[in-house]
Amino acid sequence: MDAQEPLPLPSPLRLHGFGLRLREWSDDDLPALVALYDDPEIARWTPAPSPFGTAAARAYLAAACRKRIDGRGVHLAITTDGRLPLGEVLLFRSATDPRDAELAYGVGPAHRGRGLATKAVRLVTEYATRHLRPRRVVLCIEAENAASEAVARSTGFELTDDEPVRRRHKDRNVALRTWCHREEGSGSD
Repeated sequence: MDAQEPLPLPSPLRLHGFGLRLREWSDDDLPALVALYDDPEIARWTPAPSPFGTAAARAYLAAACRKRIDGRGVHLAITTDGRLPLGEVLLFRSATDPRDAELAYGVGPAHRGRGLATKAVRLVTEYATRHLRPRRVVLCIEAENAASEAVARSTGFELTDDEPVRRRHKDRNVALRTWCHREEGSGSD
């Protein structure tokens, strides 16, 4: 993955596998996006505004569209039927090291406990590794986020000794630990 070039992503990007259909968001998804993101757990672990209403959803989709157009990444709705969004997975160039592809994810409160995040992370990791060829595929997770750490472990990511990534989430600074995808059969990166 060339750190200087936009991410070479087909448009639209659609991924299928593990019983999921990942697709890009559309304006028709605003009500579903509000239902997914207007949630205390999403508010706790992400920089998404809270409460998350229709205006916030419009702004979020507009920012996702700008990121897509600029070649910096893509936001994909997690669906099982190609229509109803149950969560989201993001694929973007890491701000820490632009040679790395970073993923982020969230699942709506009504859809948790079904393995959706695990399947989506596995699917997007496979895509990124095969088609983007980054130096690494990484996740950046707060240490207290046990659910996200469980997804990381179950999808072949291992905690690195990288310095914590510092980011601003709303009114607080957070330290995120970096998890790196372990190549199958190699034992380490």
